[in-house]
Amino acid sequence: MTAVDGDDEDRPAGDESSMQSDRNDTFGTDDGDDPGSPDRDTADPRAESPSGERRTASTGSEGGTAAADGGEVPAEGGDVAPDRSSSAEIEVPEGGYEGAPDDEEMPLTEHIEEMLERMLAVAAVMGGVALLVFPIADSVINFLWYSFLPAPDGGISQCGTVESGACPRVYNPLALLLARLKVASLTGLVVALPVFVYQTYLFMRPGLYPNERRYYLAAVPTSLLLALVGVSFAYFLILPFIFVYFLNYSEGVANIAFALTETFDLIILMMGLFAIIFQIPLFIMLAIMMGVTTRRWLESRRLLFWFFFGGIAFLFSPDPTGMAPIIVALTMITLFEFTLALLRWTGR
Repeated sequence: MTAVDGDDEDRPAGDESSMQSDRNDTFGTDDGDDPGSPDRDTADPRAESPSGERRTASTGSEGGTAAADGGEVPAEGGDVAPDRSSSAEIEVPEGGYEGAPDDEEMPLTEHIEEMLERMLAVAAVMGGVALLVFPIADSVINFLWYSFLPAPDGGISQCGTVESGACPRVYNPLALLLARLKVASLTGLVVALPVFVYQTYLFMRPGLYPNERRYYLAAVPTSLLLALVGVSFAYFLILPFIFVYFLNYSEGVANIAFALTETFDLIILMMGLFAIIFQIPLFIMLAIMMGVTTRRWLESRRLLFWFFFGGIAFLFSPDPTGMAPIIVALTMITLFEFTLALLRWTGR
């Protein structure tokens, strides 16, 4: 074929698609196709790739064509039709997804108001129990005090004499009143812990899946049980060990006078702190069962948790000798590692 204006001589070898376009412009037909055949946009055209290979294209539903090899062919107007053939099919279970049926969007202010209302309910329970215990607080104080410290030989009535031994000393007029309040508050705290767990469940319930709701509800009685175990652990093991240490570490050097405020603060704080510390296994289990975190993630950051536990122990344990904070930190780390070992053993 004779070149026109010398254009064909400058064409690269194998550029058949450009030559084909020139022929279409000259003759108005496509390689012998019937001029009366249907329009190319609706027919099944044959497109040639730049390498000369032919590929079959199918008409897209958006007005463009999608190539059979996964490519996209522009439609009229320059838009590219989406390739639906390569999209993965999503299997929807029969009856739809089992999601959170009550989940709905709410303004942030409403969330804050609801949270405050539920925390007020917890405070109301704690305060109510404290009011009930307050009238018998003196008996509870004497019971706890002489559970760990030796009573005078002649009984409690001998307190106030020079040889009164480990009787409590009162150095300010409000010391006894504050001790009563602390006893009542400790009792209210232990009772209010499961109420706190239940109120957090009600707050989060609209966004929880059915299995997560079951886990959370089961945590309510478990929380109370763990709180009682923590208080018992402090009463039978931790506090006796601490007070034996107090009585012996200065023996032969000075006589120890036990102030009511400082000593009873230690007793109440240890018992309340261990009631909270023993919630660690419950919170870890809940977080993993609800998909908030994983055991491997916790294990990979165990040293950060250890330092955090140590900081909490030394911050909230009023013991200048350092014995109580060390025991608290070791207990928290032991509970943390025991929970991870239990999860590893169960395959979670």
